[in-house]
Amino acid sequence: PPPAAAAAAPAAATAAPAAAPAAPAAEPVQLSLPAMLANATAEQQKQILGERLFPQVQGLQPELAGKITGMLLEMDNSEVLLLLDDQDALAARVDAIEVLRQHNAIERTF
Repeated sequence: PPPAAAAAAPAAATAAPAAAPAAPAAEPVQLSLPAMLANATAEQQKQILGERLFPQVQGLQPELAGKITGMLLEMDNSEVLLLLDDQDALAARVDAIEVLRQHNAIERTF
């Protein structure tokens, strides 16, 4: 090879170092549920709570999860937060709603 080409080859190899691996994308900041609620409108608060509550209710009462979730969302947000943190309390509340629903269905048949 001509001397100019031989001299250019090593220079090209050292001129541009290999690109450093890209930094991982920043993880989205996860706000706590109370922080999310504090920054939301009343309607958004119910939406956020419902999105958290529905899967838990669905695990307890799949057929009526939507209706029961709606009923639970009529409670004060602080009570719903307590239910989200206490699976036993949520299960008890869902059971109570189911008992009331069955009782009302029985009364309507007489």
